[in-house]
Amino acid sequence: MRQIEDTSSRPYDVSIIVPFLNEEGNLSQVYEEVCASLDPKKINFELVFVDDGSTDESADLVSALAEKDKRVKFVKLTRNFGQTAAMAAGFDHAQGKIYVAMDADNQNDPADIPLLLQKLDEGFDVISGWRKKRKDKFLTRRLPSQIANKLISKITGVALHDYGCSLKAYKAEFIDSIQLYGEMHRFIPAYVSMVGAKVSEVAVNHRARTRGESKYGLMRIFKVIMDLMTVKFLSSYVTKPSYLFGGSGFIMCLLSFCAGAEVLLEKFFFGTYAHKNPFLLLAVFLCILGVQFILMGLIAELLIRTYHESQNKPIYLVKKCVNIEK
Repeated sequence: MRQIEDTSSRPYDVSIIVPFLNEEGNLSQVYEEVCASLDPKKINFELVFVDDGSTDESADLVSALAEKDKRVKFVKLTRNFGQTAAMAAGFDHAQGKIYVAMDADNQNDPADIPLLLQKLDEGFDVISGWRKKRKDKFLTRRLPSQIANKLISKITGVALHDYGCSLKAYKAEFIDSIQLYGEMHRFIPAYVSMVGAKVSEVAVNHRARTRGESKYGLMRIFKVIMDLMTVKFLSSYVTKPSYLFGGSGFIMCLLSFCAGAEVLLEKFFFGTYAHKNPFLLLAVFLCILGVQFILMGLIAELLIRTYHESQNKPIYLVKKCVNIEK
């Protein structure tokens, strides 16, 4: 039985996860602003910096901060694995009851962290930042983001204004129940919603980048589309892939039957020779494709069953048990 982990004994109330790549000009300000935001409120926190293969002096700078302040934790990856991997490494090494992820480019405002934590106290499990007044170029950043957000919200069923905002707060038990791959960090709210997490959002301050270079480009649009297809499959068909592949195959076989019937109809009533009728080729093509999809669904079912049963991996997450002995 897979049950939500008890995080009450963890040493920190909040873990701030900051993945970075060549951000030596911004990291000191991130540290200072996080401390300025949380220290006056007496919040017991740690600041986990994750170096995703930086080639500048960022690692030395964070190491110096860690020597000065034991609340600063430093995880250095062997090379550049990408933002999702760096964020996952931060989650894996964090020891807080709540995880707060943010970018290292100083466009996220640490002063908003208490606002996210306050919203969590209202009974939510994930709070996503919404860059309501975003300080980025419209055509290359804001417009593609707006389109992507509407598409992701529609397909996943988790309506958020800003999936791309890294500033998010999560209850640790829900993040610990999932595995992140590819470029999936932007879809975490949709992932945890699959296991019953309550998701909300708050408007946060967004600042223009003043130092360093952006690591994002238009190529990420294609990555988002591919990852969105994966999220949709995982959310709707991961435990029943035959419904997707088998259903599609059945429809193709049905269309093949209709195309074959059209060939016979034209042959006996209109005298059209079958070898001159394009519907014959269409019927054969759809029949072959339909059978392949049905077989693909059966193979996918075997793979899914092997995946779950070989690891004794349940398809659910238990929040609480009463008078139940493991």
